[in-house]
Amino acid sequence: MASSSRYRFSPLGLLCLCGFVVSLYLALVWAPPERVMGNIQRIMYFHVATAWVAELAFVLVGLASVVYLWRRERDWDILAHASAEIGFLFCTFVMITGPLWGKPVWGTWWTWDPRLTFSMILWLIYVAYLMLRAYGNDMPQVKQFLAVLGILGTLDIPFIHFATMWWRGLHPETLTMREEGFGSGMEREMLIALLVSAITFTLMFFYLMGRRMALERMRDEVETLRERIETRLEG
Repeated sequence: MASSSRYRFSPLGLLCLCGFVVSLYLALVWAPPERVMGNIQRIMYFHVATAWVAELAFVLVGLASVVYLWRRERDWDILAHASAEIGFLFCTFVMITGPLWGKPVWGTWWTWDPRLTFSMILWLIYVAYLMLRAYGNDMPQVKQFLAVLGILGTLDIPFIHFATMWWRGLHPETLTMREEGFGSGMEREMLIALLVSAITFTLMFFYLMGRRMALERMRDEVETLRERIETRLEG
């Protein structure tokens, strides 16, 4: 009962909940509508925030994979697995909100814009990674291949991040990181709403990843206990 209570009233979980409510208010009510796109632009606060988290998640997958290949410790494999699962949810949200925002602005649900294309590649890498996790076995060779895939997938992140700077496409350039200064392409209220949303979703990612890692460790403990019981019964 005590562990259930701690899970239900986790301070980080409550902070994420409060942050999500504040983010909704700032994005949908407080921030002014964009002059050209109008209210449809409000999707940006969640689209950009979740895109940042999706990229962060796979960077963690890559880093954890490097350390796993070096040290062969289960904890790093668990970290990569949990980060990939939660990151996939955020990446999927990005792939949904993008067309919802793009259709009214561009007149099409999808275009092979460089940033969109590399984002789709990242989503497919997530799918391949998680499918191999689900249908592969626990052999060391499979985990080593997953680690290599995680490292290779991380190489896609710079192409997504700098696509609008390296190539011309329909996707607008970033409004936060500009030569004129951070956030110079946005009104102050818009920048605040975006930053609060980004911080909230980042905290949410780490909260969910922590819960997923704890669940995976519990699964390992159950598997160890099962093997011990089977060994004693056979003996």
